[in-house]
Amino acid sequence: MGQDPAPSPGRGRIPLWRHVRDDLRARLAQGEFVDSFPGENELAARYGVSRHTIREALRELRDEGLVTAAKGRRQRPAGEAVIDQPVGALYSLFASVEAAGLEQRSIVRTLDIRADAHVAVRLGLEESTPLLYLERIRLADGEPLAHDKVWLPASDARALLDADFGHTALYDELADRCGLRLVGGEERIQAVTPTAAEQRLLGLPDGVAAFSIERLGRTHGRTVEWRTTLIRGDRFSVVTRFDARAGYRLDPAGSRFTHSGRSVRRPAPAR
Repeated sequence: MGQDPAPSPGRGRIPLWRHVRDDLRARLAQGEFVDSFPGENELAARYGVSRHTIREALRELRDEGLVTAAKGRRQRPAGEAVIDQPVGALYSLFASVEAAGLEQRSIVRTLDIRADAHVAVRLGLEESTPLLYLERIRLADGEPLAHDKVWLPASDARALLDADFGHTALYDELADRCGLRLVGGEERIQAVTPTAAEQRLLGLPDGVAAFSIERLGRTHGRTVEWRTTLIRGDRFSVVTRFDARAGYRLDPAGSRFTHSGRSVRRPAPAR
């Protein structure tokens, strides 16, 4: 972007920030800011206006969903570096974020041992079985991406209490500290409308949906992980592949979802 002329304040008495907004909107539509988006100081210098004017223009662009930024971070074009997740494969959100060229970090909200009868039943265990519980806010380049909660049998995963989950992947730690590797499982993904509390937690703008993901993870012969994840719909996409020989399979909502060897039919969870 070269030197930009200062907008004329006399054109129909249209506020300066609207001229800046309209020009930036046009440049975004043309794909001009693929690599990076200028900061407030740079934009103020290029347009020859105050930072207050730039902030007003950017506020409008954020409200329109064209740019986004977490508090204290530079703006970036909305839709940039969306994290793709494969369907039909055991994946790590940690690895997927890094594969997108983004810094992966987590805010650990809870890491403890507790009992949860509902989750224990899902894992095929007695209701009073101690479980390791890990709850995190997953960040991608410092911005909230997902609210992640996972339960594992404490007998398998107690050593994870000493892990630093702010900077490491669960499955890596599970393998290194506990000698346990997941080999498969089942996952249910559905679009949901986040609650006001969930919007605040993930910094979601109004009108942006989220993905609700439920996962049962298995090692050889038994279920060892129950995970629920709420992930931003504007930063996440689901990818699948198909071919003429194998075809393509899509199970509708409410289809059979098995746990611990038993198959049950259950409705979509309310949110």
